[in-house]
Amino acid sequence: MAHRNDPEVVTRLLTSKGRWAVVGLSNNPARPAVGVSRFVRDSLGMEIIPVNLSGQAFDGQQGFRKLEEIPGQVDVVDCFVNSARVGDVVDQAIAVGAKAVWLQLGVVDEDAARRAANAGLDVVMNTCPVIEAGRFGL
Repeated sequence: MAHRNDPEVVTRLLTSKGRWAVVGLSNNPARPAVGVSRFVRDSLGMEIIPVNLSGQAFDGQQGFRKLEEIPGQVDVVDCFVNSARVGDVVDQAIAVGAKAVWLQLGVVDEDAARRAANAGLDVVMNTCPVIEAGRFGL
């Protein structure tokens, strides 16, 4: 059965203050992760934690190479990686005890979504927080 995003889960994730680890966030302004992360931080009030291959910082926020390096609780793992690689990120999110995974627009992995849901994580897939915030008037 194909994953369907639950509007209540989407709304709760966008309105409950939390720590969002953004996997694939770098300082490249051409990448969608930059604008979306700033929106999630500045408009929705979330803490953003950049996660990228080099551990590069973003907007003064310390970066990390892997989810397991992040100290403290991670609430949402926001995935800006392609569909072929997102399963590994979802498995890492499960391993670190994240509360939710958000697979960005165009990122689809039904098996990974099912693993996350079976592990008790909230799952949002194939959409963007900016789009959903607008849709729900947030």
